[in-house]
Amino acid sequence: MRCLHSEKAHDLGITSCDFSSQPVSDGEQGLQFFRLASCGQDRQVKIWIVSFTHSLGFELKHKSTLSGHCAPVLACAFSHNGQMLVSGSVDKSVLVYDTNAEIILFRLTQHTRYVTTCAFAPSMLLLATGSMDKTVNIWQFEPETLSQVRSIEDQPNQFTEDWSEDDVAMWLCEQGLKDLVDIFKMNNIDGRELLHLTKESLADDFKIESLGLRSKVLRKIEELKIKMKSLSSGIPDEFICPITRELMKDPVIAADGYSYEKEAMENWISKKKRTSPMTNLVLPSVVLTPNRTLKMAINRWLDTHQK
Repeated sequence: MRCLHSEKAHDLGITSCDFSSQPVSDGEQGLQFFRLASCGQDRQVKIWIVSFTHSLGFELKHKSTLSGHCAPVLACAFSHNGQMLVSGSVDKSVLVYDTNAEIILFRLTQHTRYVTTCAFAPSMLLLATGSMDKTVNIWQFEPETLSQVRSIEDQPNQFTEDWSEDDVAMWLCEQGLKDLVDIFKMNNIDGRELLHLTKESLADDFKIESLGLRSKVLRKIEELKIKMKSLSSGIPDEFICPITRELMKDPVIAADGYSYEKEAMENWISKKKRTSPMTNLVLPSVVLTPNRTLKMAINRWLDTHQK
């Protein structure tokens, strides 16, 4: 065996990782994309997009971060079809996520000690969780749950202006921004208002003094907009440029590890913006590397859908 890639995936130690057995999209000529989940001591669960071909090599791209646990996460596992992801934590809870909508479906709190392992049955109707309390719990999903997951997947407008104030509050909690719920409710922020927030409104109207916190809110909103566009258009979100929110034609990899449309990123840098559009951190380099693997995948996706 040989090591294809090494990635610093979490700020603290990593405790578990799991591949989804179903590809994100069927590749041609040996090109396929898979989801990879990882979790760790930083209390986060991360989803990655993995591609590999013998000719073009291996690529690992961060897709999203799922929040919800308040202590280190010890285990994570995909359902057999990749529609759900489960995680277990030192906080004694088990979270079940919808991987398409990236929302929490269930929070299970029956264990009395650390949750150390979890696994889906191949049918997806059963879930097993194990804990330091010496018990294995078997959970059964009702048929309505499966319908709920499918209905969420089939409704591209779930990330639209139709969100209520309560929906926004739930979204804030899922993004690790629970402390802002009261402020947003005081300002009557629904889905429409959320998508139009600016750094000025967060500072002046919301009185959020922390620059890092304001940047995190805006970054999460941008990710939400990208997800809205990809869901409504049917375009895989890994094919959409984070700056233009359009399908990439000439993708390049920047020093932050994200892929962007070449022209958009060059314009971004030319305006003396040495920070990452995604993380708001200073870019250690302005060198842009062509992402040929992603470009080939986009072209094949276009060929398939144009037919």
